[in-house]
Amino acid sequence: MKNQLNPRNLRVLLKPIDMTDFQKYIQRYLDYIPSQNWIEEMKISGTKTLEIYDSLTPEQAEYAYAEGKWTLKELLQHLIDAERIFAYRALRFSRKDKTELAGWDEELYAKHYPKERSLKSLMDEFESVRRSSLIFFENLNAEQLAESGVANGNEISVETLGKLVVGHNIHHLNIIRERYLQS
Repeated sequence: MKNQLNPRNLRVLLKPIDMTDFQKYIQRYLDYIPSQNWIEEMKISGTKTLEIYDSLTPEQAEYAYAEGKWTLKELLQHLIDAERIFAYRALRFSRKDKTELAGWDEELYAKHYPKERSLKSLMDEFESVRRSSLIFFENLNAEQLAESGVANGNEISVETLGKLVVGHNIHHLNIIRERYLQS
C-alpha cells in the first residue's frame, strides 16, 4: 500500500524541527483556532466575546479572579489593544513596509486605560475594532497575506497576524470561562 499523508499529521510535518521561542509562543495561540477558515473563526470568536460580555452585570465586569489579575473590563480592553496592534502591523507589512516595529507592554497598557469607561463603551469599541479587522483581512489577496515584517525583533507574516487575532481572542475566551465565570 502506498504511503499516504494523513491530513491531521500534515501540520506536524510542516512545523520546523527546532522552533524558536517566538514560534512556540505564536503556535500556542494558532493551535486554538478550530478550523482552517480563520476569517470565519474571527467572526465567531468576536460574536462569542460580545455574548459573554453582554451577559455580565457592571459588578461582574469589575471582577478579577485573583489579586493582580485583570478585571473582565481590563481583559476586554486588552483584547481591543492587542487586535489594534496586530492589525496595524498587518497593515504595514501588507503594504510592503519593511520598517521594524517595536513591541508593546500589555501590562503597561492595562495600567493606563481609563478605568471609568463603561462596559457598554468597551463592547462598542471591541465590536468596531473587530468589524474593521474583518473588513481589512477579508480583502487582502494571497500576496499581501504572504508578506511579512519584523515586529518586536521577530519576523511574522500578515496571515499569521490575522490568525493571531483569532487565537489570542479564543485563548482569552477560555480563560474567561475557566477562571472568571466558574467563580
